[in-house]
Amino acid sequence: MDWKLELVPVPVTDVDRAKRFYSEQVGFVVDHDTRVGEDVRIVQLTPPGSGCSIVIAAGAGVAEPEPGSVQGLQLVVPDIAAARAQLVARGVAAGPVQHVENGALADGPGEPWNSFVYFSDPDGNGWALQERPAGGA
Repeated sequence: MDWKLELVPVPVTDVDRAKRFYSEQVGFVVDHDTRVGEDVRIVQLTPPGSGCSIVIAAGAGVAEPEPGSVQGLQLVVPDIAAARAQLVARGVAAGPVQHVENGALADGPGEPWNSFVYFSDPDGNGWALQERPAGGA
């Protein structure tokens, strides 16, 4: 039996602002923007090439974590420098390329699977880009 993670909720304070950030600045595809009545709005966005999406919502009526409380969301990219450049060109405050060395972050790329770029959405939800080496599974 396959178990596939397909949707991750990301708590935000302003759905319009978050939708613009994720679609226009980060480059996620807007799968749908649905209103259920006057008070409930659900927006699903998917990173290019991903089988997993995020959902941002307003008025869904379920207990939600505080906006900005989700940390450690991770995207895997084939070229960390190009991905960072794309984010910066779109106005995202992305950190420098870093790697883990002796248990701490150090500047510059590292060995395979050990190059990262960190950024946050407007509410403070934290993301990491990780470089996947060519041919890496």
